[in-house]
Amino acid sequence: MTSAHRHAPGTHTPELRAAAARIGRRRFLTGTAAAAALAFAVNLPAAGVAGAAELDARKITKDPFTLGVASGDPRPDGVVLWTRLAPSPYEPGSGLPAQRISVRWEVASDAAFTRIVARGTADAHPEFDHSVHVDAVGLAADRVYYFRFRTGTWISPAGRTRTAPESSAKLNELRIGAVSCQAYHDGYFTAYKHLAEEELDVVFHLGDYLYEYAVTAVGGVRQYTDRRLPALFNRETMTLEDYRLRYALYKSDPDLIAAHAAHPFIVTWDDHEVQDNYADDIPKNDVPPDEFLLRRASAYRAYWENQPLRSPQLPNGPDAQLYRRLQYGRLAQFDILDTRQYRSDQAYGDGLDLPGPESEDPSRTMTGATQERWLLDGWKNSTATWNVVPQQVNFSLRRLDLNPVPMLSMDAWDGYPAARKRILDGVAAAGVENLMVLSGDVHVAYAYDIKQNFDDPASKTIGTEIVATSISSGRDGAEHLSTWELYTQANPHMKFYDGRRGYVTVTLGEQRARADYRTIPAVTTPGAAVSTAASFVTEVGDQGLKPA
Repeated sequence: MTSAHRHAPGTHTPELRAAAARIGRRRFLTGTAAAAALAFAVNLPAAGVAGAAELDARKITKDPFTLGVASGDPRPDGVVLWTRLAPSPYEPGSGLPAQRISVRWEVASDAAFTRIVARGTADAHPEFDHSVHVDAVGLAADRVYYFRFRTGTWISPAGRTRTAPESSAKLNELRIGAVSCQAYHDGYFTAYKHLAEEELDVVFHLGDYLYEYAVTAVGGVRQYTDRRLPALFNRETMTLEDYRLRYALYKSDPDLIAAHAAHPFIVTWDDHEVQDNYADDIPKNDVPPDEFLLRRASAYRAYWENQPLRSPQLPNGPDAQLYRRLQYGRLAQFDILDTRQYRSDQAYGDGLDLPGPESEDPSRTMTGATQERWLLDGWKNSTATWNVVPQQVNFSLRRLDLNPVPMLSMDAWDGYPAARKRILDGVAAAGVENLMVLSGDVHVAYAYDIKQNFDDPASKTIGTEIVATSISSGRDGAEHLSTWELYTQANPHMKFYDGRRGYVTVTLGEQRARADYRTIPAVTTPGAAVSTAASFVTEVGDQGLKPA
């Protein structure tokens, strides 16, 4: 079969480039004809999505389900089901022509699919890289289901998912996973193999699902001897085609496939899904604004295509609303944040620096004013026992030395102290008693007590922060990195610090929450075992982490 590859590799389509040249910076974008032109130029299907001719799926001669299946964003009455047809995933166009393909889907209450409870048909459109997003509704609340797809003579692997409980339901406990940062070139996704075997209700991905960096023919430090990856992966992602192909590489990993098949995921992005340390419409490197927004539009589009997300999260050109709220009975409210798309530019550059007038400017924002108000208003209206905030970067104060005025990370919330104070003031104003922040980004595991005043160790603990280490980014790591003694001494509210790879599981209960830090000793070689490095509990109404 012929692939749909219509422009030179590594270049944007002429239509997209022409649209981008008209848009300028994003503040001029919203509601303009230029925004519509850009959205159109990223090849959105026409109204009625009947633009492309239909392919007879019986002509697909190779397995199209090479990237597995996934589910996400559970609600009481349904869940998003995902797959992407890719008979040749490492080729532009994935081995499919620019034609839509009819895909049948099934949801069953048993793994053998003898009791089908929902079924339907969806089109895999070439404009969406033949991805399929099904919002399967009419399901029962708080129930395990199994799902699969069919096209032509092919049947996908089965996935397992679970709907959310009714918002009024009283739950004894909820088990969640938290993961982040999976650089393919830094090692194997072994942690996902173990995560797939955990008993969990849902998994939160906290960002850096994909990295823009080149992947060599041997898969970086994976050092493959049984295969050679195509040269098209050995460059930084810039175009829509680049990002689509990189997702195909990542999502063809068997351990990641297993995790998605085992659990529903709730995802949010950080920076590497586009470019390291970008801030709003400001790139890390010195490129024209229209060029960066063109890249961001491509990256956001490919992200949506490859994740189990609903249509409200579909990007409009270089903009997408990824922040959203999900309820799990009366036990937990999850406010999923986007701390990358709307933030002020990092102060004093992107790295480590002393705080000063620039970083402490009260007008600086991490979330943008609209998202910040949405979060604070959501807390005021919350009746949940636990208010959980899955987000990207380190939230708690993290002093990087013992000096009276310590160095801080300008990319984390430490570079946005006024924004953090507004969030903490909002916790108090809303009467939130059991706050938990889930973070990623730093490639280590931390456990923090969130203090009302981080400069006063005796001040009230108003919540906890659970920082999930990376799946693979940072390579093998070590239990105690060179900064371990310094950081734990400089930050008395830091209750745990481990530099290995892995993930976190959290059990939320009516009386307490428990966090288990699961680590593996190596990712540069496959097959490492998993163990629990530490466990902590925090009590309802008496926040503060204590060893379990």
